[in-house]
Amino acid sequence: MSAPCTLHLAVLGLLFVSAYPMKVFTSKELEALNGTDVRLKCTFSSESPLGEDITVSWQYRHLQEEKTENVFYYHREPYPPPPGRFNSRAFWDGNLNRGDASIMLRNVQEMDNGTYLCQVKNPPDVHGQMGEIMLRVVNKAKFSEIHILMLIIGIGSAFIILLVLAIVLFRYYRNRNERSTPVSNLECTEKLTEKPQDLTEVIS
Repeated sequence: MSAPCTLHLAVLGLLFVSAYPMKVFTSKELEALNGTDVRLKCTFSSESPLGEDITVSWQYRHLQEEKTENVFYYHREPYPPPPGRFNSRAFWDGNLNRGDASIMLRNVQEMDNGTYLCQVKNPPDVHGQMGEIMLRVVNKAKFSEIHILMLIIGIGSAFIILLVLAIVLFRYYRNRNERSTPVSNLECTEKLTEKPQDLTEVIS
């Protein structure tokens, strides 16, 4: 095969690979409560069949530093984190067959604030941007829109229950009064129609 033909095929191969890059998806931003466990979700989509050479690497970048720190690595099996802040705290929580490359981070602290980078490579599908998650650890949980919505639904449900209960009690007492009213009227009528007793009988 001539050199120009070989070069042409190589260029086509590069174009084919770049046309179908590895796609990685993350939540972009994540807020966690201090001292809790948090799942760093990372999913991916590859045009190539999953092979034994697929790798997953997680890295951490501090808020004020550009250098990165290794968090987790997966190649055919999960490897424990290297000595450091993530040792015995980062665990595999994904399923590659389902396109899931997530990890679990235990007992998060404020020092864990920063950006977490998820990179998946499935040769020959090794191109594509890394997924990023900006983790922010807080001491108190804030009310989100979901919490506010749940609170509104709870208050509305309680109001409806009280309203139904009030209607049921109102109808119950109204029916009870309607049943007792004819009896009272009948007693009054009987008393009015009774003949007055003789005065002598009353005296005696």
